[in-house]
Amino acid sequence: MSAQVILPRVMHVGADASEKAGEVLVALGCSRPLIVTDPMMVKLGYAATVQAALTAAGIASDVFADTVPEPTESSIVAGVEKVRQGDYDAIIALGGGSPIDSAKAIAILGRHGGVIRDYKFPRQVNEPGLPIIAIPTTAGTGSECTKFTIITDEANDEKLLCIGLGFMPIAALVDFNLTVSVPPRTTADTGIDAMTHAMEAYVSRKASAYSDSQAIAAMRLIGPNLRAVYRDGGDRKAREAMMLGSTLAGIAFSNASVALVHGMSRPIGAFFHVPHGLSNAMLLPSVTAWSIPSAVERYADCARFLGAADPRDDDATANAKLIDFLYDINAELQVPTLEEFGAIHDRFFELLPTMAEQALASGSPGNNPRVPSADEIIDIYKTLWVEPQQEALRA
Repeated sequence: MSAQVILPRVMHVGADASEKAGEVLVALGCSRPLIVTDPMMVKLGYAATVQAALTAAGIASDVFADTVPEPTESSIVAGVEKVRQGDYDAIIALGGGSPIDSAKAIAILGRHGGVIRDYKFPRQVNEPGLPIIAIPTTAGTGSECTKFTIITDEANDEKLLCIGLGFMPIAALVDFNLTVSVPPRTTADTGIDAMTHAMEAYVSRKASAYSDSQAIAAMRLIGPNLRAVYRDGGDRKAREAMMLGSTLAGIAFSNASVALVHGMSRPIGAFFHVPHGLSNAMLLPSVTAWSIPSAVERYADCARFLGAADPRDDDATANAKLIDFLYDINAELQVPTLEEFGAIHDRFFELLPTMAEQALASGSPGNNPRVPSADEIIDIYKTLWVEPQQEALRA
């Protein structure tokens, strides 16, 4: 059975790839881009650097720098209005996953109108928006090469998953130099996000030989280098490996889909404002342990690709080592529990049925090797409050 593969039309990968922005726009026949980014990219000078590259190619550009972390519908309204009132023929998405996700939504809403809920999964958004040239500055979301975007509907405290060809960037400029300034906390959260993408793509019910090849390569790059970039952000070799691993993981899950971790992660982000990569990290050990019985060989492969297990380990040993590896990396990267992050116990438990409903509605849990019921999702959520005790017992 064949697998559909969707990729950006143009990709530049490696040091100084971001400097190709003007060249790529000219090749695509675009001459009036809007740069969608955030205040930090302006402060660090990255937006000005991209504008300089465009100017060198004879291209004038404007900047919309008001995107926010974990974007909401209200946070993109001004960008959508700017597109509707302007004469832009392309969008350059510069930043981490949040600016790129914002840019994807702005590109579609700016051209086709409506509100973001109109584009929520299961709708397939295949109509083209403004063409997007994505320049990621974190090694995490892989959004530069995915057909997904996630925007929070504040009125309902729900992270909306939007899917389709219309959200796939036309070009991706993957420049690891832009990640050297990323602080340790963001490095950790985005890195675990990328690792989760690769693992979930590999165990997904929608996995194919093609997505497997990308996921395997991503895990082999991320496993040995995530701790290294957290300890030393100036380690350029590790930064390059993580950036490539993130992009490959993005390609993998864009073509195989994510699974239960992501389905359960989005409600945590919506209700408790936990950054996406951090909520993935909180969930990954519990969800993996719960899922292993339905994909023993696949998870054991993940352990070996990540370097958590020896190639000669049998599957049971490899999977035991994988769980230890996930707990250990969370400890080293100082991933807080949900309680330590500041969530209130009573509110969390009151919201469990709603969170489980939203997780299932996203569709992602249906891709998991072991597909949960709402009650099983609630049981997994509950482990987030007892895991510190379990970890103490394990120690």
